[in-house]
Amino acid sequence: MKHLLNDLKQDLPAGLVVFLVALPLCLGIALASGAPLFSGIITGIVGGIIVALASGSPVSVSGPAAGLTVIVLNSIQQLGSYELFLLAVVMAGIIQVVLGYLKAGIIGHYFPSSVIKGMLAAIGLILVFKQIPHALGYDKDSEGDFVFFQVDGENTFSEILNAINFLHPGAIIIAAISLSILIAWDKPFLKKYTFFKFVPGALIVVLLGIGLNEFFKLTYPILALENDHLVKLPVANSVKEFIGQFTLPDFAGLRNFNVYIIAITIAIVASLESLLSVEAADKLDPYKRNTPTDRELKAQGLGNIVSGLIGGLPLTAVIVRSSANINSGGKTKKSAIIHGFLLLISVVGFAGLLNKIPLACLAAVLLVVGYKLAKLSLFKTMYALGWEQFIPFIVTIVAILFSDLLKGIGIGMAVSIFFILRNNYKRAYYFMKEKRHESETITIQLVEDVTFINKGVITLTLDKLPANSHVIIDGTKSHNIDLDVLEIIHNFKETAILRGIKLELKGIPEFKGVAGH
Repeated sequence: MKHLLNDLKQDLPAGLVVFLVALPLCLGIALASGAPLFSGIITGIVGGIIVALASGSPVSVSGPAAGLTVIVLNSIQQLGSYELFLLAVVMAGIIQVVLGYLKAGIIGHYFPSSVIKGMLAAIGLILVFKQIPHALGYDKDSEGDFVFFQVDGENTFSEILNAINFLHPGAIIIAAISLSILIAWDKPFLKKYTFFKFVPGALIVVLLGIGLNEFFKLTYPILALENDHLVKLPVANSVKEFIGQFTLPDFAGLRNFNVYIIAITIAIVASLESLLSVEAADKLDPYKRNTPTDRELKAQGLGNIVSGLIGGLPLTAVIVRSSANINSGGKTKKSAIIHGFLLLISVVGFAGLLNKIPLACLAAVLLVVGYKLAKLSLFKTMYALGWEQFIPFIVTIVAILFSDLLKGIGIGMAVSIFFILRNNYKRAYYFMKEKRHESETITIQLVEDVTFINKGVITLTLDKLPANSHVIIDGTKSHNIDLDVLEIIHNFKETAILRGIKLELKGIPEFKGVAGH
C-alpha cells in the first residue's frame, strides 16, 4: 500500500499534465483528420485506459497520432463513409495483434540510437515551431497539425510570420506569464517545498490562464480571448446526446476491397510509429526500463479494435504525451491511466469549464515539453560522439522537420546504414607487416564476421601486396566468412604464384565453386 501511494505521488500530477497536453492534441488531430471532434477524445480515452493496462511500457502514453492524419483524411474521403473507415481501424487492430503474436516487435530494436535521438529532437523542434503561433494568439491551424507543408498552402515557418502580423496582446500576456511560471516551477529552490513537488506547474498555468481571460473580459475586453483562441471540447447537454457522439463501424464494408488495403496501411504505419515511440520513451525513462515490443503491438492492436468499435481514430504510442509524462515525473503506467480517466471525466461533466482554457497557456506547456526534447546539450553530446553519430542525428531532424515522422526516420536510417556499411567495409581485417631475413612477412587477420560488403577492400589489399613476399591470411578468429570473400581468397592463390608470393592460409575453409577444389 505504501509503495502504491509513493507511486501515486508522482503519477497523479504527471497524469494531470499529460491530460492537459493531450486534450487540445486529441481535438486538433481529429479536426486535421477530417473526423468528428469527439473521435479524438475517444481515442485518447482508449489509449489512456485500455492500451496502458495492456501495455508493458511504464511511461509511454497512447492516443491519436499526428503522423496518421493524412492517411486518415485520405482514407475517409476514399471510402466515402466514416463508418467504413472505423471498420478499417478495427481490422488494423486485429492485424497488429497478429503481428504481436508473430513476434514482429523485434523490429523496434533495430533503429540506431542516433536516429531515435534525432526523432526526439525533431519532435521537440516541431512542437516549439508549431506552438509559437498559438502563444502569439494566431490559432488558425489546429493543435494537431504537425506537418511542414500544411493543407492551407502555408508551412511551419510561414505560419510563424503570419502570427507576427496578427499578434493578440491578451494571448501574449497569458503565454508569457505561463512560460515564466513553468520555468520557475522546475527550479531546485522551489522543489524543496511539498506544494511545488506535488502540484504540477501546468495545472497552475491553466487555472491562471482561465482566470486571466475572465478578468480581461470584465476589465479589458480588447485583451480577452474568444472562440478560436480557446479549447473546443464537444458539449453534450444530455445522456442521449453524449451516447449519440459514439459511432459504430459499418460491417457491410467487409466486402469492400479498399477497406482491407487501408487496414493494412494503418496497421503497418501505426505499428512502426508505436515501436519508434516506445523505443524513444525507454531512452528518456530515468529508470532505463525496457518495453516488451511484442506485447506493445498486441496492446496497440487491442486499443485500435476498441477505438474503431466505438467511433475513435487509429491510435499509436505518442512521444509528445510520453515525454510530457516522463518530464512531469511519471513513474508507472498509472499516470497514463489517470490521464485517460481525466479525459473521460472531462467530456462527461466538465466540458463547459475546459472550453474556457486559452490555447496560449497550453502552448506554453507544449513549448516547455518541446524545449526539453530538443535541448542544446543533446546536440553537443551527439557532436562529441563523432560524425558517424552526429550526421545521421542531424539528417533525421531535418528530414522529419520538412516531411513527416516515418519518412524522416527512413532517411535517417539510410544515412546511418551508410556509415555502418562504410565501417564494415573498412574493418574487414587487421594488417601486420614484419621483416624476416630477405623477405617480408605480411599477416592479414580477418575479423569475426567477414561479409560480401568487405569484398572490395579485401580485393584491393590483395592486389597491392608486394611481389616475392610471404603472406598469411588468418581466418582462425572468424566465425563467418562470406562465400564471396572465400572465392576472392582462393582465386588469389593463382595470382600469388605468378607474383612469387608465398601464400599461407590459416582457418580458411575450402570454396567448392573455384575450379580445382
